[in-house]
Amino acid sequence: MRALFFLLILAFFISYSQSRSIIPRPQPLSSFKINTTQNAGTCSFTVSIRTSCSSTRYTRDRISLSFGDAYGNQVYAPRLDNPRSRTFERCSTDTFQINGPCTYQICYLYLYRSGYDGWMPYDVTVYGYNMQPVTFYYNVMIPGDMWYGFNYCYGTKAVSLATE
Repeated sequence: MRALFFLLILAFFISYSQSRSIIPRPQPLSSFKINTTQNAGTCSFTVSIRTSCSSTRYTRDRISLSFGDAYGNQVYAPRLDNPRSRTFERCSTDTFQINGPCTYQICYLYLYRSGYDGWMPYDVTVYGYNMQPVTFYYNVMIPGDMWYGFNYCYGTKAVSLATE
């Protein structure tokens, strides 16, 4: 009887732990307002993008990036791609120096892909002055012609910036 009870409890915990995903997935964003009125060259950020080994061999797609903090500070980097320099090849890491307004801790990041090849980033890490590095895990194909990513700002100005 004890063994049966133990097995029932074990089955419950296994099924419960498998039914919840603790790893957030990137989400599409139907509209995204790029803030072009901020001082574009105040701070420097290093952005490291790892392309998944499950991605296409290479991509000619146009890749853009936007990230920011909970106070409305937004960094926008159009056209990170460069097929001639072998950017975003499968199983590779590309590092970019991006200038933009100074931010507090980064809490959202979105990617935009336009083209026909497809592309699957593994993760994106942002390093900046006076902030902790933050990594956003994708490992899914980025849909075409839409902003796709993460917003951990929860109810602050960054949410309204992203959905106006």
